[in-house]
Amino acid sequence: MISKAKTKLIRSLEHRKARKEEGLFVAEGPKVVGDLMKVAVPEIIAATDGWLGQHGDTLIGEGTEVYTVTQEELQRLSFLQHPQQVLAVFRQDFSHDTRLPLHDIVQTALRHDRGDSLFIALDSVQDPGNLGTIIRVADWFGIEHVFCSEETADPWNPKVVQATMGSLARVNVTRCDLHALLDEIEAYNRSLPPDASPFPVYGTFLDGADITARQLERRGLLVMGNEGNGISPSIAARVSDKLLIPSFPEGRETADSLNVAIATAIACFAIRRG
Repeated sequence: MISKAKTKLIRSLEHRKARKEEGLFVAEGPKVVGDLMKVAVPEIIAATDGWLGQHGDTLIGEGTEVYTVTQEELQRLSFLQHPQQVLAVFRQDFSHDTRLPLHDIVQTALRHDRGDSLFIALDSVQDPGNLGTIIRVADWFGIEHVFCSEETADPWNPKVVQATMGSLARVNVTRCDLHALLDEIEAYNRSLPPDASPFPVYGTFLDGADITARQLERRGLLVMGNEGNGISPSIAARVSDKLLIPSFPEGRETADSLNVAIATAIACFAIRRG
């Protein structure tokens, strides 16, 4: 049986302030928890007999507090409408990369560029579902780093974690000042030989160049903006390649814009395709 104090701790992690103070986050369900447990040891696991019988001996490491709970107890702990056998609490700093200074993260990644290094930067993306889906998109397209502005949704929000469907285990998510990130890329470009191709900074705009008509490099930083306002003017001014995802057929009345997660997936496909 799980104690009231432990239940209170887990439930408090629904709130950003508590997550920040404790340095913890919640993951739920066999898929999400299973993927995260491949790269990190959970602090707490609350799971049904069935899940523990199948996975407990092989996945749970030393130091993890393990609680066998009924479905009713799991319902009280869970942030999901329909809990899925297991809930786990992890430390936010499970990824070594996210503990490094921004300079080290960016410069190390760029130095190891084989011509296909692609990063995503999110400028005030505020919907947790969108952020989680973008992290999942990044995982699909082999993107290891997603950089989030301070105004972007908290990547440790339970809704974000759930929407990643386990991709959080393979994608490093770093909160940072996007201007500082762009400073690092510009410094890298200045260090290149005169005949070398600079590392591009892509962004999607309604007045950009048709993404389907461009020959794109298979590397770069893809900046995606806020759901309502797009990329902020100060960041937009530093985008080297402004792209448009066209609607079809030309001239037809259509939606005002695409969902930012869908637009990210389309842009990633176009860049990876080259």
